Amino acid sequence: MLVSIGDIICTQTEVITPSGTIPIAGSQWWVSDMSSTTEAISTTGIVLTVVLFFFICLFSLLFLLLKETKTSGYLQVTVSGNGVTHVTTIPALTSFTAADIHGRVAYARNLAAQS
Repeated sequence: MLVSIGDIICTQTEVITPSGTIPIAGSQWWVSDMSSTTEAISTTGIVLTVVLFFFICLFSLLFLLLKETKTSGYLQVTVSGNGVTHVTTIPALTSFTAADIHGRVAYARNLAAQS
């Protein structure tokens, strides 16, 4: 096994999926990024602002500057070749998931091009 992308496994000569085995040479790859990242005031910051407002007044408003980043959605990877098409869905748990999956698919494309 050289790389795995969800339930897709790539070896030196073939792509193994639950839908069937595809030769790595001539395989085609697609990635659809359906994730989004949002930034909002953290719940901790709001609670600290309300609780400490009565003790340190205006300085407690600085806690509203605390931000938290949330990533949601998924990435969809499709591989096709030799009459077999397989689609896998990978949840985007962090903002780095998309970069990781794009890198893995780029490596798989490179393997297909070298074969």
